[in-house]
Amino acid sequence: MPEGDTVFQAARRLDRALSGQSVTASDFRVPGYATLDLSGQTVHSVVSRGKHLLMRIGDVVVHSHLKMEGEWRVHRPGERWRRPAFQARAVIETPTVVAVGFDLGVLEVFPAVEEQERLAYLGPDLLGPDWDAAEAVRRIASAPEVPIAVALGEQRNLAGLGNVYVNELCFLRGVLPTRPVGEVELAPIVDLASRVIRANRDRIARTTTGHDRRGERLWVYSRGGERCRRCGTRIAHGRLGRTALELRDTWWCPNCQR
Repeated sequence: MPEGDTVFQAARRLDRALSGQSVTASDFRVPGYATLDLSGQTVHSVVSRGKHLLMRIGDVVVHSHLKMEGEWRVHRPGERWRRPAFQARAVIETPTVVAVGFDLGVLEVFPAVEEQERLAYLGPDLLGPDWDAAEAVRRIASAPEVPIAVALGEQRNLAGLGNVYVNELCFLRGVLPTRPVGEVELAPIVDLASRVIRANRDRIARTTTGHDRRGERLWVYSRGGERCRRCGTRIAHGRLGRTALELRDTWWCPNCQR
């Protein structure tokens, strides 16, 4: 799934292209909204909330989640789409742009007055203006037996971290991803999460090592069997999750992380 910085960038790009414009045509290619027409409505703003993208149009919100394959692309009117039309799930047209949501994992439209209630379950947004580190720590600490990697990826604790950041943060703090929350200093790892994701929110290519060369940007994520960049130990790989249905690939250095 995408990290919060990816969704943040997508929302910012869409907001710059659409905000303040009037919708000339809309096309929702999912059964529940096939007859919905937003023509004539004004795009007020496009924002991200963790991994969720919210397009505020008229008195409704077009809510999407990219999941694994989804993305929003912006085209000029008449321009050929750079992905197949059969993958399109939503099309929003204005006089100057055509925004197309491809392979969206979640797509729903609901009244704007319901936005806060529908997303109330999410923890503090790492990239939001109301980021609350203390509340994130409190939520994580409420389940001391949960592995720290699972707790960091739980969107109800803090919104925006995906598997890349979870693995990298555990390495940077020198903790095994399996270590129980109750045995981890939470304030430093939450603070680091905020600093690292904010440092990457404007970057084209995400990095946690400080290097911007291909193949050198990450410490452990997806590097199973390769040498640790710090100590040379082979990076280990496993799967970890709250339940068997929520398992995520996990990578760590057996020497640097304890």
